[in-house]
Amino acid sequence: MRRRIDPELTARAREMRNSPTVAELAVWRLLSHHRPAFTRQLVVAPFILDLACRQGKLAIEFDGSQHLEQAGYDDKPSAFLEAQGWSVTRLWNSDVLSNPEGAAAFILSRAAECLGGTHPQPLPSREGRMRSPRKRVAAE
Repeated sequence: MRRRIDPELTARAREMRNSPTVAELAVWRLLSHHRPAFTRQLVVAPFILDLACRQGKLAIEFDGSQHLEQAGYDDKPSAFLEAQGWSVTRLWNSDVLSNPEGAAAFILSRAAECLGGTHPQPLPSREGRMRSPRKRVAAE
């Protein structure tokens, strides 16, 4: 039997999805077209993940300055998610905003790690090979 998600959590996730933070939006614009697919504001009851790669079970949390004042606040959600098989990565909003491309590259590399990484022996590159000449079509 499949468990239903609390409608209040779903509504809260939808509300958060419709009003993202600047850091979330900056990274989402860079990641939304990549594969594996990422999801914003994913409900993993009783928590809502800022950004997630379901396929790799990677949870990305964007933390603001309010997390500095609440020491240990993130320990409970992280422990719960890790017990469920998720890998949790936390990024500071200020770091994301100062280098969104770097944050996106870091998230993609973490997703690759969670999915088993790249092949240890990639296919040989085309470097050094001669390119076949193109056939030219005569203009009529």
